[in-house]
Amino acid sequence: MRTALYAGTFDPVTRGHLDVLGRATQLFDKVIMAVANNEHKRPLFSAQERVELIRPNIQDLPKVEVMSFDGLTVDFAKQMGAIAVIRGLRAVSDFEHEFQMAQMNRHLSPQLETIFLMPNQEYFYTSSSLVKQVARFTQNDLNRFAPDNVLAALKKRLIKDTPSAP
Repeated sequence: MRTALYAGTFDPVTRGHLDVLGRATQLFDKVIMAVANNEHKRPLFSAQERVELIRPNIQDLPKVEVMSFDGLTVDFAKQMGAIAVIRGLRAVSDFEHEFQMAQMNRHLSPQLETIFLMPNQEYFYTSSSLVKQVARFTQNDLNRFAPDNVLAALKKRLIKDTPSAP
């Protein structure tokens, strides 16, 4: 069985992430959506909350599992028996960082390939950071950028985290 690891912070998962995931399922027998427990990025949602936000959105993808992990992606990939790491590229500006990461991963685990996949063009400018920022400051409909359950969780979290007026 050819397994790939699609690792990221996914804080929160967007439709762009899910598009890349769908593309990866066409290439591999199994794809593990691996939610990085990276506190250095100061995520809005805990790793377990992010896993739970992803689960309803992968119900129709039998080849996909979601789980969280700590540590290096290459170590988790080895543990899961993955032969490749999937990375999404939205724009040329993503490439330099992703290239550096792929080269380090190759140094640490030469047998593990990195596969770059681009989402549909309608998601090129969609990122978790942008979705959070827009959700924080507007009531605009963001459904085309993130699933309904994610938007509901964002709204609930952002209202909770907003300081009340004196």
